Amino acid sequence: MEWEQLEYFQTLARIQHVTKAAEILSITQPALSRSIVRLEKHLGVPLFDRQKRSIKLNKYGEIFLKRVDSIMKEYQEGKEEIQSLLEPDQGEISLGFLHTLGTTIVPSLIAGFKRKYPKVHFQLHQNHSNWLQEKLKSGELDLCLLASFPIEPPMNWTPLWNDELFLFLPKRHRLATRERVTIEDIAEEPFILMRAGYALRVTIDQIFEQANIRPNIVFEGEEAATIAGFVAAGLGVSILPDLKGLDQTNLTKVRIVSPSFQRTVGLSWVEGKYLSPVSESFKQYIINHFDQVNDIEK
Repeated sequence: MEWEQLEYFQTLARIQHVTKAAEILSITQPALSRSIVRLEKHLGVPLFDRQKRSIKLNKYGEIFLKRVDSIMKEYQEGKEEIQSLLEPDQGEISLGFLHTLGTTIVPSLIAGFKRKYPKVHFQLHQNHSNWLQEKLKSGELDLCLLASFPIEPPMNWTPLWNDELFLFLPKRHRLATRERVTIEDIAEEPFILMRAGYALRVTIDQIFEQANIRPNIVFEGEEAATIAGFVAAGLGVSILPDLKGLDQTNLTKVRIVSPSFQRTVGLSWVEGKYLSPVSESFKQYIINHFDQVNDIEK
């Protein structure tokens, strides 16, 4: 069995279309088909069900694909580990983060780190917590900035800072002149919130649930800027952190008391997963940065 056979099998198993897989691999269809047949003979079982022009991974193929994915992942990490030893001050860091952290927090962290390590490259992935956790577990991400969320092994999460959450209103709203409101004051308002499952939404839902209030949610969004735009247009109110990069021209921000609204944001990684020296340095840089910020605020 040859290494290329594993690569060819993995690609075909993902695509499940011989023509498209051959194009991706830059080989001919007959060459791909012969390679798969040789692999099946070597294993002693068919890996695909073939019906006329269609091809579909069967139960043996599904079992074997998991092993091949693991082999390929170990191989890639081995290459990266060796390369990082040769070039400890450069390389690539794959960072995931929440939508609401993309305006100022993440750009500031990356800019500060690149002043020390100018040759480092970043792969950035912005999405909700469930998606980020899955990508972290699969090894596609090195580190994630996530709000407090149910964390399961092998995930690690360390808190970094607390964000106060405010009520955002249209400028002419009846509560816009108030300095503070209670959760009871806003119980009947039409809310524009993050989509269900997002970490910020989970935090807000928990606070409403504890107060025995069922909010009237009229719109759900995936971006803080989009939600702010809907609020500014007078379509409802929202609860968001005080995002410095957010256009607040037509918005009013009011503090919520009794109970106060806040979320905790932290750094997450996978226990036991190899991190390159530069990724490990960035991880420690983030932790040290917020340790210093928190000490100053105290």
